[in-house]
Amino acid sequence: MIGFLIRRLFGIAVTLLVICALTFTIFYLLPNDPAAQFCGKDCSTDHIELVRQQMGLSDPLYTQFARYVVGIFAGQTMGSGQYAVHCGFPCFGYSFQSAQPVWALMMDRLPASASLALGAAVLWLLLGLSAGVLSALRRNTWIDRTVMVGTIGVAALPVYFTAMILLYLVVTVLGWMPYPRYIAFSQDPVAWIRNLILPWITLALMYAAIYARMTRNSVIETMEEPYVRTARAKGMPERKVVGKHGLRPALTPVATMLGMDLGGLLAGALITESLFSLPGVGKLFADSLNKADQPVVMGITVLAAFFIVTSNLVVDLVYAWIDPRARIS
Repeated sequence: MIGFLIRRLFGIAVTLLVICALTFTIFYLLPNDPAAQFCGKDCSTDHIELVRQQMGLSDPLYTQFARYVVGIFAGQTMGSGQYAVHCGFPCFGYSFQSAQPVWALMMDRLPASASLALGAAVLWLLLGLSAGVLSALRRNTWIDRTVMVGTIGVAALPVYFTAMILLYLVVTVLGWMPYPRYIAFSQDPVAWIRNLILPWITLALMYAAIYARMTRNSVIETMEEPYVRTARAKGMPERKVVGKHGLRPALTPVATMLGMDLGGLLAGALITESLFSLPGVGKLFADSLNKADQPVVMGITVLAAFFIVTSNLVVDLVYAWIDPRARIS
């Protein structure tokens, strides 16, 4: 297990380094001049050149990239002379628009994105797993056909359409919920739930449909395995056969997708956060992309990659608990 962890951690480090290098190179090749953005519209050519030298943009690309990577882990001093500013660990640079540290901007927005992702994940797992198992156990019946047709219809609905319908019906027409705005859980748990329930439902409906179909196919395949027939032949109750021998191994592909989806959503659900005006990482990414705020976009890209590869590692470790066959292998 220790060797496995070391190999996976090394793979995570290499993956993040490659993603960081690709992102850095792409922004380097863009026509936008970071020095001109940082300096402002009224700067002269000579002043822009001075800013470029102070920011280290005149250095070779590999030098800039090495300085960026080292700065993430050890911090760095940006600029020189009286304009020198020390950026502490972890340093992702400063926003061109607000001049604030990128790390502080991301951490300020992360609680909203985490609240949205985790709440929606709980809903779509409950709905998707329940519908998938029910459909698998009632295979080729009207229940199975109804669930599968329903999941196709729900999965076909765009997120923005679902959000607009919910806002119009629940908020405008019925007045059951306030217009969503983020309130911290520590500030008011009830208001936190009331303001996030509609974004949760919007995300959960789309993902639940996908998870229901995956769970159905996985449970059907698992229930046809020889060890399941053996458990039934020994007289084990059907509920125990399904729960212990059928459902747990069938959750392996579901856990894999959950790790990918949850890791990606922790870095921001761009469309959902924008539609509901939630101050999450996804909304920050969209705003920064529109303003060509390169340090913020790069920081969020690296953060998203970190969440995804880390969640995959956690999923691999959870395999042994979900499926006994993983422990043997």
